[in-house]
Amino acid sequence: MRYLPLTPDDRTAMLAAIGAKTIDDLFVDVPDSARLDGPVDLPRVAGELEVERALSAMAAKNATAGAVPFFCGAGAYKHHVPATVDHVIQRSEFLTSYTPYQPEIAQGTLQYLYEFQTQVANLTGMPVANASLYDGSTAMAEGVLMATRVTRRNKAVISGGVHPHYVKATETVVHAVGVETEVLAPAFDAEAAVIDQIGPDTACVVVQTPNVFGTATDVTRIAEAAHAAGALLIVVVTEAVSMGLLKSPGEMGADIVAAEGQSIGNVLNFGGPYVGLFATREKLIRQMPGRLTGETVDADGERGFVLTLSTREQHIRRDKATSNICTNSGLCTLAFTIHMSLLGETGLRKLALLNHEKAIATRDALAAIPGVEVLTPRFFNEFAIRLPKNATEVVDALAAHHVLAGVPYSRLAPHAGMDDVLLVAATETTLDADIQILAKSLSKVLAA
Repeated sequence: MRYLPLTPDDRTAMLAAIGAKTIDDLFVDVPDSARLDGPVDLPRVAGELEVERALSAMAAKNATAGAVPFFCGAGAYKHHVPATVDHVIQRSEFLTSYTPYQPEIAQGTLQYLYEFQTQVANLTGMPVANASLYDGSTAMAEGVLMATRVTRRNKAVISGGVHPHYVKATETVVHAVGVETEVLAPAFDAEAAVIDQIGPDTACVVVQTPNVFGTATDVTRIAEAAHAAGALLIVVVTEAVSMGLLKSPGEMGADIVAAEGQSIGNVLNFGGPYVGLFATREKLIRQMPGRLTGETVDADGERGFVLTLSTREQHIRRDKATSNICTNSGLCTLAFTIHMSLLGETGLRKLALLNHEKAIATRDALAAIPGVEVLTPRFFNEFAIRLPKNATEVVDALAAHHVLAGVPYSRLAPHAGMDDVLLVAATETTLDADIQILAKSLSKVLAA
């Protein structure tokens, strides 16, 4: 029997207190297209065996990334994760208290968070990193909010190269506190266009490199322009492995780095869970969201770890908190840390170089196909191509030939007018045979 602790009068009083007439008023921000007008079309009762069979049949309709030639990226990348990662994350040393409020019983958790922070700081070229956020998109949103607190300004200028999903996630978060966002039109190679939009009310400019079209950009000049106007530079990175080869955001003058760490230690998992990387300048540390683990010594002089900064609403009064992020992606953080430890600096550089080489080979094979135009001038492991046909239709046709050819840009931004643009990614897992199959299959589909 369901337990409903609130009476109809209770609910009426609660709605009146917040100025809502009905419960539906609480969901006015949810688009009608995302709301159901009735119960889900599922049986009201089913046995466990029947449910298992039904879900297994549904899952069997999917083509997994490892089963066919796979060239999808757009913010989620297929990399090889060593079996050691899965083995180590299950060891008892790390299966301590999930939330490390009591350091004396959570040293395993605190130690890997400390190591994770060190790795992220080195990777991004920044002095300090936090103990992770939910994912890259919420890290970007937190970065914009942080910039408004630091500068006491209220506007974010966002490059047309930033991933559309990151933009939407950020707008969803920041509009509630009145932050204005100016999003530039999608552009393959125009990160510097944000410079012309910087004004006295600009809190931050947000750029992505490599951007959603794969274009890698040295944003040093953008950082200089932002700083001259009193604004901060936020650099977004959706492919963490790229930082093993490209100039780090810190070297280019970033004030805040918001990145997705899925590529290191974490498999695709149909979209999550992922792990948000967040790093900043030391002078801004007090405005950084999330929490920070520090190293200390115990009463016996032995090395130990504690939470040294926790400006989250769980720890202090909500109006004093820098963030309402209530947790970090603990297990994904641990997987990231283990994989990075296995790679080391030399291994990461070799991995990044291999990614770039595979992408070049893929680019060359596709560029040789009549009607295909490569749009990305310089890239890491992903690039955009223009097709003579609708990209979604081409992808569907290739999927019927058991090739997952990439992500149509129209899937990320349906109204951008780029229905013929396809995002193609290659990683160390891409075989030369896969590239040949893609090129051959694409040639047939375009010629049909």
